Amino acid sequence: MMKKLRKRALTNVSLFVLASVMFACNSKQARPVEAIYEPTWESLAKHNTQPEWFKDAKLGIYFHWGIYSVPAYDSEWYPAWMYYTNLDKNEWGAGVHEHHVDTYGADFDYHDFIPQFKAEHFDAAEWGGLFQQAGARFAGLVAEHHDGFAMWDSENNQWNAAAMGPHKDIAGELLAELKKRDLKTITTFHHARNLQRYANDSTHWANSGNVGNDSHYAYDPNAVTSTKDEKLKYLYGNIPAEEFYDRWLGQVDEVVDKYGPDLIWFDSWLDKIPEEYRQKMLAHHYNKAVSRGQEPIAFYKQEDLPDSVALIDIEQGGKTEIADKYWLTDITISDGSWCYTNGLKYKKADLIIRNMIDVWSKKGVVLLNVSPMANGIIPQEQQEVLMTIGDWIKQHEEAVYNTRVHSVYGYGAAAFEKGHFGGQSATMKYTKDDIRFSKSKDGKTLYVYLLGFPEANKEIELEHVFETNPGQDIKGVRVVGSGVDLKWSANENKLKVTTPGAEAMNEIATVLKVEFI
Repeated sequence: MMKKLRKRALTNVSLFVLASVMFACNSKQARPVEAIYEPTWESLAKHNTQPEWFKDAKLGIYFHWGIYSVPAYDSEWYPAWMYYTNLDKNEWGAGVHEHHVDTYGADFDYHDFIPQFKAEHFDAAEWGGLFQQAGARFAGLVAEHHDGFAMWDSENNQWNAAAMGPHKDIAGELLAELKKRDLKTITTFHHARNLQRYANDSTHWANSGNVGNDSHYAYDPNAVTSTKDEKLKYLYGNIPAEEFYDRWLGQVDEVVDKYGPDLIWFDSWLDKIPEEYRQKMLAHHYNKAVSRGQEPIAFYKQEDLPDSVALIDIEQGGKTEIADKYWLTDITISDGSWCYTNGLKYKKADLIIRNMIDVWSKKGVVLLNVSPMANGIIPQEQQEVLMTIGDWIKQHEEAVYNTRVHSVYGYGAAAFEKGHFGGQSATMKYTKDDIRFSKSKDGKTLYVYLLGFPEANKEIELEHVFETNPGQDIKGVRVVGSGVDLKWSANENKLKVTTPGAEAMNEIATVLKVEFI
């Protein structure tokens, strides 16, 4: 956080000298905030949403952590489901209301969990080190989820982690630590859904069996979700729409101003925010970041922003072919909730890595979510998955960062699994018979990923190797990581290689480096 300068009596000359020195020594920070972009789609479309650093990065890490981590039951949607009083047993969220009443009592509301969210073991340096060791090139947090609780020291939202609960500026501490490690930073915003939009529509109230999907808290005239209390109404979204939109924008701008994230990301329901507010938000983010010398990006889901002004994010899935533009996918380290819940199960590192490689081969970048406990501890099982990912990336670093897509993403025999939000699932089951490609920026090196453990000392045939330059001469083929040179031959635009001994390959994914003359 920038400290205010003490007032000093400076002459005009000394002020000029001081400003000149500051500009010469630190021009990125000293650049004035200029209105490079106006709050119109036409102006915002001039911004470069695909900077080189993002193309190089490949992996980011963030986390869902907040008041909802205290009950640690079902999912991060607990604060919504606990007020849904008439859900069918087969519906998502069924049983949460009954669990809540049985465990905490009918008079225990969501805001009553706040004192239990202590985050006493939160250590920004420890988390930053873990994310860096996992191979992330950018990292951050859910700044505010649908529940309306801000994870930063906010003057726009009195319901925040610095004022209550942990009494810590979680975002401030973490993002400062990440920047010390030269990681880019991301903050995600989900609070567009926090506004109560159904107060006058009883067909979508809590007991209707058809609760409206555009507000997080189910409206119940007899519950706190209908409160007009001067403090509580802001947490539960019971304020006029125009006031809510002003607060929504004010909170995003506040995070941009105070913490300078490189990337800001928006969950679904951003389209419920009026267009003029979305335009102002993007213009402010881009102008402010550029004035700091950053190359900022914003992300959206579905069709919530024009694709000319930001990059799309596909939740828990990805593209089926190489995309025209770079894109992001947010995926969970768990098999269930995005936040920590008791008994949470986790994906194996090999599944995550193989699906990440598929994303990279199609011009995508991965944003991996972890789930800390309410006390600020990232469970050991999650840490082990992250470290396995980091170990694999470190061994194959040249084939991960700074690479670009080949003319084809690859080929193979994996059975297709449809994603819940379009494209394909993030849990496709790949094997050694599935091949993916990437190449170096100069095009002189092709990386071939075998998504499994190939059989040792066996000749395999690779297709599409010469796709961009048929008959191109090969200098050599070796295994990335172990550096073992392989026997090879080229015939009819296909490459035949003989795999080495098992000890020279990787059971998660073996990568071959094909160098061209």
